[in-house]
Amino acid sequence: MLGLGTLAKKVFGSPNDRKVKAARPLVAKINALEAEFAALSDEGLVAKTREYQKRVQEGGESLDAILPEAFANCREGARRALGLRAFDVQLMGGIFLHQGNIAEMRTGEGKTLVAAFPSYLNALAGKGVHVVTVNDYLAKRDADTIGKVHAKLGLSTGVVYPYQGDAEKRAAYLADVTYATNNELGFDYLRDNMKGSIEEMMQRGHFFAIVDEVDSILIDEARTPLIISGPSQDRSELYVAIDKLIPSLVEEDFTIDEKARNVTFTETGNDHIEALLLAAGVLPEGQHLFAPESTTIVHHINQALRAHRLFLRDQQYIVRDGEIVLIDEFTGRMMKGRRLSDGLHQAIEAKEGVQIQPENVTLASVTFQNYFRLYSKLAGMTGTAATEAEEFMQIYGLGVVEIPTNRPVARKDDHDQVYRTAREKFDGIVATIKEAHEKGQPILVGTTSIEKSEMLSELLQKEGIAHNVLNARQHEQEAKIVAEAGRTGAVTIATNMAGRGTDIQLGGNVELKVLEELAANPEADPAALRAQIEAQHADEKAAVLAAGGLFVLGTERHESRRIDNQLRGRSGRQGDAGRSAFFLSLEDDLMRIFGSDRLDKILSTLGMKEGEAIVHPWVNKSLEKAQAKVEGRNFDVRKSLLRFDDVMNDQRKAVFAQRLDILKAEHVSEVAEDMRHHVIDDMVDEFMPPKTYADSWNLDGLREAGRNRLNLDLPVSDWAAEEGVDQSVMAERLIEKSDQYMAEKAEAFGQATMVQIEKQVLLQAIDGKWREHLLRLEHLRSVIHFRQYAQRDPLNEYKTEAFQLFESMLESLRLQVTEQLSRVRPLSKEEQETMMAQYLAQQQALAGAQIEASAADAGAEAAPVAAAAPAPAARPGFNAEDPTSWGEPGRNDPCPCGSGEKFKHCHGRLS
Repeated sequence: MLGLGTLAKKVFGSPNDRKVKAARPLVAKINALEAEFAALSDEGLVAKTREYQKRVQEGGESLDAILPEAFANCREGARRALGLRAFDVQLMGGIFLHQGNIAEMRTGEGKTLVAAFPSYLNALAGKGVHVVTVNDYLAKRDADTIGKVHAKLGLSTGVVYPYQGDAEKRAAYLADVTYATNNELGFDYLRDNMKGSIEEMMQRGHFFAIVDEVDSILIDEARTPLIISGPSQDRSELYVAIDKLIPSLVEEDFTIDEKARNVTFTETGNDHIEALLLAAGVLPEGQHLFAPESTTIVHHINQALRAHRLFLRDQQYIVRDGEIVLIDEFTGRMMKGRRLSDGLHQAIEAKEGVQIQPENVTLASVTFQNYFRLYSKLAGMTGTAATEAEEFMQIYGLGVVEIPTNRPVARKDDHDQVYRTAREKFDGIVATIKEAHEKGQPILVGTTSIEKSEMLSELLQKEGIAHNVLNARQHEQEAKIVAEAGRTGAVTIATNMAGRGTDIQLGGNVELKVLEELAANPEADPAALRAQIEAQHADEKAAVLAAGGLFVLGTERHESRRIDNQLRGRSGRQGDAGRSAFFLSLEDDLMRIFGSDRLDKILSTLGMKEGEAIVHPWVNKSLEKAQAKVEGRNFDVRKSLLRFDDVMNDQRKAVFAQRLDILKAEHVSEVAEDMRHHVIDDMVDEFMPPKTYADSWNLDGLREAGRNRLNLDLPVSDWAAEEGVDQSVMAERLIEKSDQYMAEKAEAFGQATMVQIEKQVLLQAIDGKWREHLLRLEHLRSVIHFRQYAQRDPLNEYKTEAFQLFESMLESLRLQVTEQLSRVRPLSKEEQETMMAQYLAQQQALAGAQIEASAADAGAEAAPVAAAAPAPAARPGFNAEDPTSWGEPGRNDPCPCGSGEKFKHCHGRLS
């Protein structure tokens, strides 16, 4: 009897079937337009693109409305550029990507070409489309391949890669479609939010991204944080001050867990160390140890305690030449150059009295989860996403749609073969490889580690079986080897992710061969070249098919079903014959963790002979259940980490948005003024608390604060003596005087110069405070889980305290900006002349050194040429003493004085 769910599925189809069915009328519309677009000239295709751009950007027509025409135009462009006509299922994949879904397409279904359709359609909006790949080789390869299609249609394609020149990278981001790796996109986002001007920024927004191998990037690497770090401020005094207090602690103040190598303060220990910190002046008076502002101090006392109690001299480290050198606990060898993180190494240096090296701090960071959630619309492609559909929907709002294959899958998937020991398993694997190799069947062997791939390679060498080993060497070489893995009798041993993005075609990869030939001879006709190469491969493909197609052999099950499916999916592309099988042993990690003892007893009871394998569907089902449990646990871990990271992410977006507004603004005086007024309100509240009598006001303190924070000495006592003056009147007068003072300062500097000064002060203050805030959040995150012992939710505690720290950061930022702007002043004529004289002397000395160097390098004739180079002309009417005569040069423009230096390094700096 059928269950209700099964019956409903049979009658109405699954949700996936309904989505696929709904897309078919759109595909029919695109097909109906094919003849019309085939009749157009090459210029006609470009003209259509211009028409669509105008309709979308000027006419406000939606991308959905022009989808059938745009896809038909793109299909014709691809046919002419690459000699490939997109299948209906490829069009369908493109439709679902445009709608913001993940298209699950089997290996060999042509995902690279699929991306051309939604990227072309969305690029018509003029906001830039990012296509994301897993490595630099694939980014360049796909940009080159699909770039030909977009060029045929009148669109530009760029590619972003590491160590690229600024001008080239900026041009790549300005292209209609940009190919890049996830790493480079994330780092460029962080770098952009550290730049000093809009002109220096690379990315122009986050409109639409198509992520290739989306499961690898958004699931496997989701927790990977991208971090830009730099040396921190010198905290030597803090390390030394805290280190002096640790010997005063007694055994009752802490507990040591040697097994976990951890040491924690007891309740009495917390009270004791707090008293010591207050007495030493490390903890400010009136601030208790577990206030949010004390997070960094708590972190450092924990590290100092670990340094004293867990790290012993001549056991975990030695002191050599005034340096702490760690010792490897397994080999007993010194690990020179290796340092402990999070300030622990510095704590040991303070303990031993050697020079304390600065620790690196995070300048900016973001996880892939949060970077990709910046995009207004996100889509992805992969061969395996269905098992993680819940996570994609919950975290990214992405639906998963399984796209039907162009031809039915003909691959034969064997049941798992389970052996008792790893030795028996590998004997069975070698025998199976030998049997398939002898009949000419190509084999791809998937291993879980480099060590196991090399061990299997040695076994095959002993048997005299020729093979290739892939364990994540050069991507380009890897792709070529995988592309040839379908040739007769080929044996390829690969780690699980090797070769993603490259087809294993039976008889060899036609596409790769076509691309290589086209690169060597760009004038060749793609269609004719393809026909010639396909003819050469036809005989070999027929021989491989006769031998059973590609045989994928897994040497172990992975924790995730998705990884197993990726490996299995390498075989049976485009309806080809194929076979897959997994060989397991009770000594494998997954089998060992999930009940191998019980299975071992059953096999012993059955009297199973050595070297025999058990093959049964029940084994497969129990393994899949075990894998589903592990996947669920990993999802929970990622979800929990994301909740913590979301707290920082909200703050990051607020800070970066404020920073961008400052960069874009022509005038930022309102921002600076608002900050100054805020500081004045806080001053008045501090020294003249609300709802208090005049005799409790601290007017001397208010006057001193005015001198320190506003650079103004004001008669606040006289004002307070006047009748009717209360807190609000005092605040108004302070605001009035400070506004007047800053207006005079702006007039003295000149409006253009004052804008630059305000921008630079604001940006430097924001960057500095954000760096300090990130460090505090890291320290808070490292200790927050201890709140569980007090029956409190660490996440809620983290949210509350992170918010308090953020508020504190904003208050500190406002104060710093106000103080710096109130103290900046124009240089006097004498100071300008002195600085200019020093600057010119430096330039002359530098020029002399360059002339000598060039003479030494190129012969004596080079010196007069360098010396005689004409100096740039000064701006007409330029007067060094009158900034208004300088015009309004950009920071990176030549200085108007004619020195040849950039303005920011010359008079821009002096002003």
